[in-house]
Amino acid sequence: MNNTIVGKDGKTRCGWSASAPDFLHYHDHEWGFPVDDDTRLFEKICLESFQSGLSWRTILTKRDNFRRAFADFDFYKVATFDQVDVQRLMQDAGIVRNKRKIAATINNAKRAIEMVEQEGSLAAFLWRYRTLPEQECAAQSQTTSAPSHALAKALKKRGWQFVGPTTAFAFMQAMGLLNDHLPDCFIHAEIESARQKFSIPE
Repeated sequence: MNNTIVGKDGKTRCGWSASAPDFLHYHDHEWGFPVDDDTRLFEKICLESFQSGLSWRTILTKRDNFRRAFADFDFYKVATFDQVDVQRLMQDAGIVRNKRKIAATINNAKRAIEMVEQEGSLAAFLWRYRTLPEQECAAQSQTTSAPSHALAKALKKRGWQFVGPTTAFAFMQAMGLLNDHLPDCFIHAEIESARQKFSIPE
C-alpha cells in the first residue's frame, strides 16, 4: 500500500499505518528511525526472518512473546540455546513455531557474536549497507535494492541464515538504513532529521 491517509489528528501518514490497530504507533515511533543498538538490530533481523512468508502484523502482535522466548534477543544468551530450548520454543504457542527459523535464530546469535568480535559491533557492520542518496528510489516502490542484495550476500558469506535480499530490505526500512516513508507522510521529515543527526557507527 503506497498511498497516504489523513488521520483523526489531521496528519498525513503512509496508508499502511491504518491497516491494523497496532500499526499506527509502530509507524509513528519506530519504523524508519535510525537504530545503532546491537540488541535491537539483532532482534529486528530475527523477527524479519520469522516474518518470511507471513504478515508483519502476525509478528508484531507476537513480538512481546518472542522477546520472552528469546531472552529479549540478547544474542549472547540465545547463542547458548540447545535442543532443550528448541523443544521449548517448538511448544510455545505465543511465537511462530518453525523449527528451521528457530535454529537459524540460534545460529545467527553465534554469528552475531563473531561479528562483534571482528567488527566491534553489529551496527558498525550493518550500517555500511545504508542506502545512499544516489541509490534511493521512490518510497515504497520496491522490496529489494542493490544495498539489500549486498547485505544479504555479506551475511550469508558470514554464515547467517534466513536473511535474503527481501528480508534484508525490510530490516533496512525499519532500522533507518533508508527513509522509505512516503514524501507526504509527516514522519518522512522526522526521519530525515533523525538521520542527519545520527552518527554512523564505526
